[in-house]
Amino acid sequence: MPGEDAVDPYVANNANAGAIPFKGEAMAVAFHGQDGIRRIVDGFVTRNFADPVIGEIFQGHDQARLRRTLFEQFCYILNAGCAYTGRDMRSSHKDLGTQHADMNRLVENLQKAMAEEGVSFPAQNRFLAKLAPMRKDTVDR
Repeated sequence: MPGEDAVDPYVANNANAGAIPFKGEAMAVAFHGQDGIRRIVDGFVTRNFADPVIGEIFQGHDQARLRRTLFEQFCYILNAGCAYTGRDMRSSHKDLGTQHADMNRLVENLQKAMAEEGVSFPAQNRFLAKLAPMRKDTVDR
């Protein structure tokens, strides 16, 4: 995509998103549709790159690609009308050295971004429950 660094070829597939989408439109509405999801992703990515605890994990990463693929992933899982074109969770997080504490901080940053968008606490928890099983594919140690 324009503005993104090149990556090794892979097969794009919605299954790479790491979770089955919610049924119906309730979660997409709770997240204020694609515009709300985009604002959440933008806030989330900005927080992670600037975070004094986990920011170094993100240094050298393609912010444009990360924003796009996270948006697609969240939008797909929330059933807001998107397809996911990113890599699978295991290969996209390979060799990052992510620890459990890093993932906890990441979740805190996502919760802040969702709260800033006005997503209700129950809707946040439902979404986090969809993302939680991905931990096994994203944490190295």
